[in-house]
Amino acid sequence: MTREQMLARLEETNRTWDVIVIGGGATGLGTALEAASRGYQTLLVEAADFANGTSSRSTKLIHGGVRYLRQGKLSMVRQSLRERGRLLRNAPSIVHPLNFVIPSYRTGRRWYFYAGLKAYDMLAGELNLEPTRLLNARQASELLPTLNNHQLRGGVMYGDGQFDDAALAMALATTAVEQGATLLNYTPVVRLLKRGDKLTGLVLHDLEGQREFEVQGKVIVNATGVFAESILQLDRGPADLGAMQPKITPSQGTHVVVSRAFLPTDRAIMIPDTDDGRVLFAIPWLNHTLIGTTDMAVDKIELDPQPQMSEVDYLLEHVGRYLTKSPQRQDVLSTFAGLRPLVAQAGKSTSQLSREHLIDLSPSGLLSVIGGKWTTYRQMGEEVVDLAAKLAELPRRVSVTATLALDGPSKAKSSLSSAPASLGENGHESASATEHPADDHKNMPMHPELALTECEIDEAVSHQWARTVDDVLARRSRALFLNASAALSVAPRVARRMAMLLGRDRAWEEAQLASFERLAAGYRIERPQL
Repeated sequence: MTREQMLARLEETNRTWDVIVIGGGATGLGTALEAASRGYQTLLVEAADFANGTSSRSTKLIHGGVRYLRQGKLSMVRQSLRERGRLLRNAPSIVHPLNFVIPSYRTGRRWYFYAGLKAYDMLAGELNLEPTRLLNARQASELLPTLNNHQLRGGVMYGDGQFDDAALAMALATTAVEQGATLLNYTPVVRLLKRGDKLTGLVLHDLEGQREFEVQGKVIVNATGVFAESILQLDRGPADLGAMQPKITPSQGTHVVVSRAFLPTDRAIMIPDTDDGRVLFAIPWLNHTLIGTTDMAVDKIELDPQPQMSEVDYLLEHVGRYLTKSPQRQDVLSTFAGLRPLVAQAGKSTSQLSREHLIDLSPSGLLSVIGGKWTTYRQMGEEVVDLAAKLAELPRRVSVTATLALDGPSKAKSSLSSAPASLGENGHESASATEHPADDHKNMPMHPELALTECEIDEAVSHQWARTVDDVLARRSRALFLNASAALSVAPRVARRMAMLLGRDRAWEEAQLASFERLAAGYRIERPQL
C-alpha cells in the first residue's frame, strides 16, 4: 500500500484501533507485526523514517552476545540465541551465518576462549550454527589473510549471525502491512488524548500534508527507543516532570567503514581484549569492512548523533593491532553513530548496563518498552502484545511470529545492496541487476563505488515508503553508510529521480540536497592535505 492509502485509513470515521504503536524502529515494527499477525487492528506511526535512528546504526549482528556470556547473563544469552535461530530461518535473504575468528597471541589463551564458546554452542541447543573450532596459527592465518601473524598462537572460530538492519526493518514493515497493519512514517505525535486520567488516543501531525489527525486506540505502546521519555513527558504532564526518574541512559556506539582490502575474507574478527574491556568486531559487510563499536555515555539525545574523533581513533587503533596494515583516518569511507536506549540503573556506567528490556505501564495505561536489542525484537514484541491484549481485553490469540517468514517475494527487494558492482549482502547477484534486462540504463550503477540504480530508487519510492533523499541513500540502500563521498556525488540524481516520482518541484530538490549535504557531513572524515 502507498503512504496515501495509509493516510486514507486515518480519515475513516468511527475507527478505534486495537493497538497503536508509536515508533518505527526495531521494537515498534516488531510490536506492530506481532499485533497485526494476531488479527488486531494495528496502527504504527513514526516521527521520521522507519529505522531512521538506532535501528539502522547497529553493528549488523544477530547474536547471543559473547561478552554477556562472560558477564554470566546466561538467560539473556540463551534467549538471544533462540531468536537468532528463528531469524536465520524466517529471513534467510537478510540474516545469514557468519564465522568469527578470535586470534590469540598468548599461550593458552585460545583454550580459555574455546571453553567459553563451547558453552555458547550448548546454550543455542538445536538452533546452534556450527560447532566452535580450535585453530592453530596456520589455520587462523589462512582464514584471515591480513591477520597480524607476529607471535600468533592460534585462535578459535565460532558461528553467529549477520544482517542488514535497515533491510530487516523494511521486511518487518512490509510483512506487517501484509498482515493488515497501517504504517505511517513522517507522522509525529503532538498530543495524547485522555478521558479523565486514562489514555484514549493521539493527535498526529502529517509532516507532508501539514494536517492533524485524531486517532483513538484501546491500548497505546511507546516504542520510541532513546526518545521514550519524551512520550512519557507528554503522558505525565508539566506538573509531574520534576518527579520523573530517568528510565533511559543513552550510550553512543560508533562504527567506521573501510575498504574490503583490510579484511578480504568472508570471516570476521572478534577482538576480545581492548583497553577499556569492550569487545570489538571487524566484519565483512556489503563488500566493505565494518569496524565497531564504542560505548560512550552522552547527555544529549538526538536523531543523528555525531561520531567523535576520539571514538574513530579508538576503533582504528585497536583493529590495527590485529591487521598487517593498520587503517588510518584517510582510509575511512564512512563513520556513523547510534544511541542505545539502555535501562537506567544508578551508579552503573553504560558498559555495565544490561541490554535487556523493560516494559513500563504508566497510570494512564501507556505501555513503554525500554532497552533491548535487534536480536530480541520479536520476543519483546510478543511480550508487549501479550500485555496489551490483556489490558485492552482483546480476544486472546496465540503468537505466530516465531515461524512467520519475513522474506517472501514482496520483500525480495528490501535488501538493496549499494555494494560495488551487483553483489548483494551474501555475494550473490542482486535482484535489481536481473529483473529488468530490457532497461539497461536504469539498471546501471549510478557510481563506480555503489550498486544503486534508478530501478532501486523507483522500488524504494513506489513500494518502500521512501520520501526523502536520505531515505534512499541511507536506509533503502546503504550508500551513505558505505561511502559518504560517493553518496554525496549521486545525491543530485537521486533527488531529481525522486522529484519526478513524487511530483515535487525544483525547490523540493534543492531543499533535499541541502539537507542531505548537512547530514552526510557527519559521516565523512576530511582527508588531510598532502
